[in-house]
Amino acid sequence: MRSALCALGTAAALVLLPAAHARAEGQEPDRDFALRDARITESSGLAASRAHPGIYWTHNDQDAPLIYGVDSRTGETVATLTMRGVGTPRDMEAISVGPDGDIYVGDIGDNLDGSWDHVWIYRFPEPKVLKDQKVAAEQYVVKYADGARNAEALMVHPKTGRVYIASKNEDGGGLYAGPERLSSSGTNVFRRVGEVPWVTDGAFSPDGGRLVLRGYFAAQEYVWKDGRIEGEGTAVGVPFQGQAESVTYTADGSALMFGSEGKNSRVLRVEPPSGGAGRETKPPGASATPGASASPSAAPGGGEQGNVTVGFLVLAGATLLVVAGKRLVRSR
Repeated sequence: MRSALCALGTAAALVLLPAAHARAEGQEPDRDFALRDARITESSGLAASRAHPGIYWTHNDQDAPLIYGVDSRTGETVATLTMRGVGTPRDMEAISVGPDGDIYVGDIGDNLDGSWDHVWIYRFPEPKVLKDQKVAAEQYVVKYADGARNAEALMVHPKTGRVYIASKNEDGGGLYAGPERLSSSGTNVFRRVGEVPWVTDGAFSPDGGRLVLRGYFAAQEYVWKDGRIEGEGTAVGVPFQGQAESVTYTADGSALMFGSEGKNSRVLRVEPPSGGAGRETKPPGASATPGASASPSAAPGGGEQGNVTVGFLVLAGATLLVVAGKRLVRSR
């Protein structure tokens, strides 16, 4: 079913990709780029490095304990990290960088919606040197207070260090907060603190004041206050992508970067509705207007809007196919 969604989504993405995205790469960091590494075929999480400007951490949706550091200037992998000290991952879906400088990886996927009574989080320090290397990681056992479920979004708050998970469900999911500090010696119980739509990834702004949650066709940016989502959020002009799986803020908070699965998949820069209000520092010499967006709301006229409509119908059909397939599998 995933391959069907990828095929249909890729077709729509080709229709919708504006000419602005064909600009030369390798000049500026934190702009549109493609994942050039042939090993990265199911990029399922994305996190901006805090230690290395312009570098993004990603991983495949698979059972190999590998994390890739990709240079947004060229799209090339500049570091491959092999996690040691953890078991064989089952379904790695998300990645985030915490205020302690550690990288957190969420092995939290469950395509059967609750077939595993626990999932895992892996954690290791972000390397100071970008090279292929083995990293010692801690492994944390995670359970949900209200029972097992599927999830694809893990977010570490950049100020408190608290870990949050957003579950994924076609009828809407939940936002879960972990304990103040994760324990490697016992079970970490995550408790529901809010309701969310269908979520495939999420990220906090660098100042901790915003939370973005994305799905296949939409994204919302929320105000984050006192450990909770505040208000209904503001729609983000999310680009159409094949298997829309990941999102992160740039390290300075001035823009959002949206990624997807697939070979040579592209990561696209989009201006947040807050106008980059979540940034901590203004990048020197940077314009307030980021790279071109493939947002449907940004479509200026009939031709582009027509492409958006066609692409939406294709992707909507793909989603119905996925949902129908899931229900068919459950009924067997």
